[in-house]
Amino acid sequence: MADHIKIRPAGGIWTVRAGGAVLGESKRALELSEGDYPPVIYFPRDDIAMEFLDATDTTSTCPHKGVASYFSIVTKSTVLKDAVWSYEAPKDSVAEIKGHLAFYASDTVTVEEI
Repeated sequence: MADHIKIRPAGGIWTVRAGGAVLGESKRALELSEGDYPPVIYFPRDDIAMEFLDATDTTSTCPHKGVASYFSIVTKSTVLKDAVWSYEAPKDSVAEIKGHLAFYASDTVTVEEI
């Protein structure tokens, strides 16, 4: 793993909400810290209501993690484009995040420990 990336169990219970709906809650979330960036919580896919997510064609590449795929969050009132990402085939050094989803926290998406 790149020296500047650390992955550990997030501890506690984590939730993600969007558009007034709870998209997921997990006791198995991971916290990824990368350099000076704020930590990111990765939720196991099994703990997320996938019916709220639509895969998009958007991708991005991180030299340390690999290719990220994106999802939009579909709520009753809006579509939050590319608000979720996942590394479907992460590099071996960060293999723990495979099968996990991360969410861009914003005015409409909250990720918090409860």
